[in-house]
Amino acid sequence: MDEARTFRVAAAQFEVGQDRKTNLAACLRAVDAAAEQGAALVVLPEFCNHLSWYDDREQALAAACRAEDDFLTPLAQRAAHHRIYVKLHVTLASGAPGSERITAASLLYGPDGLLAGAADKQVLMGSENDHLDPATEAGPIVDTALGPVGLYSCMEGVIHEVCRGLALRGAHLLLNSLNSFALDEASLHIPVRAAENRVWVIAANKVGPLLPADRIGAISTAMGVPPEALDGAGESQIVAPDGSVVAKGPRRGEAVVVADIRPAAAADKRRKDGTDGFAARRPALYTPIASPPAPAPVFAGSRAEQVEAAVVRPAGSGRAAVGDAARLVRIAADKGAGLIVLPELFWHAGGVLPDPRRPDTEDAQDILLILRAALAGSRAHLALTLPLPSGHAGVLLDRDGPVLTQHQLHAGARHHGWAQAGTAEALVTHDTPWGRVAVVLGDDAVQPETLRLAALRGVDTAAVCLGATEPWELALGLPERSAENRMNLVAAGHDGGALHALPVEFGLWRSRDAPFDGTISTPATTVAGPGLTLATIRPRQAENRLVSRATDLVDGRPWRLAEALVAPRSTPRSPGPLPHPGQ
Repeated sequence: MDEARTFRVAAAQFEVGQDRKTNLAACLRAVDAAAEQGAALVVLPEFCNHLSWYDDREQALAAACRAEDDFLTPLAQRAAHHRIYVKLHVTLASGAPGSERITAASLLYGPDGLLAGAADKQVLMGSENDHLDPATEAGPIVDTALGPVGLYSCMEGVIHEVCRGLALRGAHLLLNSLNSFALDEASLHIPVRAAENRVWVIAANKVGPLLPADRIGAISTAMGVPPEALDGAGESQIVAPDGSVVAKGPRRGEAVVVADIRPAAAADKRRKDGTDGFAARRPALYTPIASPPAPAPVFAGSRAEQVEAAVVRPAGSGRAAVGDAARLVRIAADKGAGLIVLPELFWHAGGVLPDPRRPDTEDAQDILLILRAALAGSRAHLALTLPLPSGHAGVLLDRDGPVLTQHQLHAGARHHGWAQAGTAEALVTHDTPWGRVAVVLGDDAVQPETLRLAALRGVDTAAVCLGATEPWELALGLPERSAENRMNLVAAGHDGGALHALPVEFGLWRSRDAPFDGTISTPATTVAGPGLTLATIRPRQAENRLVSRATDLVDGRPWRLAEALVAPRSTPRSPGPLPHPGQ
């Protein structure tokens, strides 16, 4: 494929109800509108055939599509008529009568009207678990005229594993169909999957009621929200590999948005410092992610409900920065901070050694002593990174000295030649009186697997020491690591920082004291400016990971189908196309 070639793509949003013919008409109308605007591909929302609300499995089975039925056939024909790729999502019944499976299926029809690929949903949300069956295999990478394509839907994008697997297997475009009234789909969960994988994401959400008309009143009352808050959140969008949204639909109302994209741009996985993010991965470390859920090591105490935390971003460099850091650490400790975090190699501009051939390990020991003195008489823990004789490491320090040393896990161009990154064999943790802490270095924080490993070890708070960052890391990456792992993040960097605290309640169902606020899992964020920033974090909230009934953000990950995350990078991607569903 011509690497410079551009294609026009589209994302459609519309209302879906319980009438099959009306729903089909909306789908066809969206395909026509996309074709009229010159799109080569259009993505439609999740559950196009029926509302995703059923009284029982029999109703779900009756509403489901079958191969080449009166719902799918007209859409295939319309794709052929316009010579356009159409990605839609339906409930799909397959198998012999009496033993049929009902899956939430993403289907991609090609310009020839044939099914180019199909993928069943791996991670079901809430009531979907009652009547639908999860995927038994990972979806394919589909070869198209636009490039390699991966298919996913809604809840699969609220955690990272499905999109990560598709990108690792070679997808340049990820097509996401949504059925969501959560506002943080558009603001966080959709764009972050583009940025962290350096791929294009085309996402289509619904508008209008997502629940049956005769149920909306009772459900909205139970949730303590107005009925309109249960409408699809719209804002269908097209996102570039750097996480920037290049086209977005309105919050309400039917619409088709288009953008011209260059799919081949997704082949470049380099960060601005030259690090290839995929080449730097360490699949052997990620084995727990692709293993059955297991209890985390027991936390002997009781996690605190609230803890004060601090980000310290000192002024200057060299000795001036060390002095300012000690002063601010002392102030934070006196104010009762339980955790204080400094940027990566905070006394060097941008967190980069001036001469990588001569790491200032002796200065590092002096700095350690100065900062330890600043903690005298306090119960605070301080996280920073240092050039140790053994390489670049994060250190967690209390008034008596270091209590944790975390060597850098992933290699990066900024610390090439001295950090000895990629040799550490594990992420380590430390139990404080108020919670379990991990220290995460900058080149490790950019890999979503790192914080997932921390969650699997029962970490409730991560101290993240950042060096130079790209805009998406602060705006999307760190909030998402907090959200998808139910973990407090206290992040200090040279370019910025933030404290991401877990909300007291989250998910789709809240108490009457904390009604649904429009978001699924977005943390409460305090942006850290220069100097000292204090905010409250909530370690105990990490114990609740149920984003909806029967949907656990961590243990509900699709571990059985996560082979791509732990396979060597040379593993070939799965070919397409697939046979028609149900055959």
